Amino acid sequence: LLDGVDIADLDADAYWALFATVFQDFQLFELPLRDNLTLGRQVPEERLVEALENVGLGPRLRTLPQGLDTYVGREFSEGGFQPSGGEAQKLALARALCRETPIAVLDEPTAALDPRAEQEMFAQFEALVRGRTAVLISHRLSSARFCDKIAVLDGGRLVQTGSHEELMREGGVYRELFEMQARNYRE
Repeated sequence: LLDGVDIADLDADAYWALFATVFQDFQLFELPLRDNLTLGRQVPEERLVEALENVGLGPRLRTLPQGLDTYVGREFSEGGFQPSGGEAQKLALARALCRETPIAVLDEPTAALDPRAEQEMFAQFEALVRGRTAVLISHRLSSARFCDKIAVLDGGRLVQTGSHEELMREGGVYRELFEMQARNYRE
């Protein structure tokens, strides 16, 4: 359901246009950076630059010889740049931020980031998704601490919902897994 309406009754294109997604397994293309961000949509250059700044790639953008027109990869341009794994993931996030949609779905958006970059991204997460509903899918429960509402799935079933504090008080699957992960950092 979407706002109480069966999604089967909605126009499919209009429905999918509500979402910006960052999947764990994403693809960058051997095209200019601008095209990797817009995927053929008309997006003002200011929004592209802002998205790159917001994900921490502003300094990298300023080093690129042709700015937004620099190729990602070197297959078609010797002057292209090869992003690191973390930079690639940030580019995928910037791509989603360039779309003005009410819902952002982020599936393990920090999986390729080092701990410092991950912390920096989550520190500015609210600013990144400002004005949207964000659904964050993660197995790293430390990333769920700042979420307004956490939904815990176990065996394909919804078993708990609440804030981090509520779920820690309640116990159950969330607390067990959170403490298990925290123990790995302490030991």
